[in-house]
Amino acid sequence: MSLRHAVLGLLSEGPASGYDLMKTFDVSLANVWPATQSQLYSELGKLAEAGLVDVVAEGPRGRKEYAITEEGLAELRRWVAEVEPTKVMRSDMLLRVFFLAQVSPEQARDYLRRQAGEAARDLEHMEGIREFVESGADNLSVYGRLALDYGMRLAKAQKEWAEWAEGRIH
Repeated sequence: MSLRHAVLGLLSEGPASGYDLMKTFDVSLANVWPATQSQLYSELGKLAEAGLVDVVAEGPRGRKEYAITEEGLAELRRWVAEVEPTKVMRSDMLLRVFFLAQVSPEQARDYLRRQAGEAARDLEHMEGIREFVESGADNLSVYGRLALDYGMRLAKAQKEWAEWAEGRIH
């Protein structure tokens, strides 16, 4: 997945400014594909240069509203339907687990407690946006619920695993 396709996907639901897109990222895609403000605005510029989005309105203080073009919609549809996800599994958290024998058992248990705590915080954050996501009837809400549920299940499993693993270290 790329930021390019995330932005095209958001714009497929209707025109938006960079600020509006950033707000939507924060309550929807941040758990799936996080982006900083500078990354988002840079990507909008690249999309405009490539003809995948157009600036459809300009307001005060340089505010621009973007809309997806037919070419942008075709690219989004091609990516969704034809491009297989990379499914690259890299986890520096799990890499550290492989080497926990190099620290004391207490340090190893502490590391796993921190991982459980981080997963619990992630789960709590997703619970916090759940009502907002579930309140909408638009496409981003309908399909966002599916992605949110995946994230919540994953965070719950990560928390439970870290707690279980901590108990295995003696």
